[in-house]
Amino acid sequence: MGQAYSVHRFVPAHLWPDGPPPAARAAAWALLVVWLGLSASAVFLFRRAGTTPNPSRPTTAIVVHGPFRFTRNPMYVSLVALYLSLTLFVNSVWPLVLLPVVIALVQRQVIAREEAYLEAKFGDEYRAYKARVRRWL
Repeated sequence: MGQAYSVHRFVPAHLWPDGPPPAARAAAWALLVVWLGLSASAVFLFRRAGTTPNPSRPTTAIVVHGPFRFTRNPMYVSLVALYLSLTLFVNSVWPLVLLPVVIALVQRQVIAREEAYLEAKFGDEYRAYKARVRRWL
């Protein structure tokens, strides 16, 4: 988001010339609520399972309830919701242009490494979960 904002400062490209319309502002607020709800529920479920939401710390359990029934990465989905919310609030095209790059980087640099770790640690249990639940939505 920071890079997109920097580009926007030098080459302004607004989604709406007169600012976001009420529907866009409402969508931005709704996406903010999605971010908060998904991320909070994911953290709660990690803690309830006795494991950590911190990807740099060892995992002790696979969480498969709540939003984890629909996506293996509800925290990353929530961050995309936050990103889109901020995009609407700042009224810039650039974050949308850069979003596919951001998602590709997260998928290749972060998620791929996390999934390899989980497969090595939990084996068939994680592979079965992976077969049942999509990575994003």
